[in-house]
Amino acid sequence: MRNKFIGAYVAIGLLFALYGTLWGPYAHKSFMYKLGRSIVWPAQIIPGIGELLTIVIVIGVIVLLSMRKP
Repeated sequence: MRNKFIGAYVAIGLLFALYGTLWGPYAHKSFMYKLGRSIVWPAQIIPGIGELLTIVIVIGVIVLLSMRKP
């Protein structure tokens, strides 16, 4: 089940990168740029998820920095 989910996520990400290469607003950028953007394709489709990811990353960095020994 987990492998199917990961496979579907990667497949959708590749389709997202291919779409961006051919018709997207960043068609002038390289394929690797669009492949990097396609890793977080849900955040591009639903902007609220991007804000949530940002909050989670900031909180994670703060927690890691606070757990560090001096």
